[in-house]
Amino acid sequence: MSLPDFYRHVPRLRVRDPLADFLGAADAGVLEYGYEDAVRLAGHSCPTVASAYVLGCQALAALYPGELPERGGVRIDFAERLDAGVTGVIASVLTLLTGAAQQGGFKGIGGAFVRRELQQFEVALPLSLRFTRIDSGAAVDAAADLSRVPAHPDTSVLLGACLRGEADADARRRFGELWQQRVARILIEHWGDQAVFRVQAA
Repeated sequence: MSLPDFYRHVPRLRVRDPLADFLGAADAGVLEYGYEDAVRLAGHSCPTVASAYVLGCQALAALYPGELPERGGVRIDFAERLDAGVTGVIASVLTLLTGAAQQGGFKGIGGAFVRRELQQFEVALPLSLRFTRIDSGAAVDAAADLSRVPAHPDTSVLLGACLRGEADADARRRFGELWQQRVARILIEHWGDQAVFRVQAA
């Protein structure tokens, strides 16, 4: 399977999952995720998937300074409804990274390792998201402003042509290239850009 080369240059996330440790799924429960895992989950690579990946990584780093984040140890609140805009896509990517799930998530074993209902929606928040450690109550608020990473001017024209069935193979290829170039800028050039990705103590 061939994936864009820039995926290899995106920072990766290492976490410790007590459930994975308990069930012998990974040595010491340590798991590693890359952007390509979020792409496989979503089935596509776009600014939304990219921003969810970045915010998840940065929020976990802020909550667990100097240690591996605990997958399954964080609750996530969303300002929007689950079915509003791209909230569902963001929620799915964050489930991958944090283990926090909705009603259909893992119900646990003997009261331990519960992952369901660790995502709540339509919560009054100052930003789009809040990540809270279950053990300590420490929390960070987070949001992304992707308008600060605009698309190439040709992208919308090519998108329209593709959707109308008017684009030839070269135009479709060019559209895909421009689309992924923006994703690459979001993930690599703007990873540490606080004007694009805001993570602050709650």
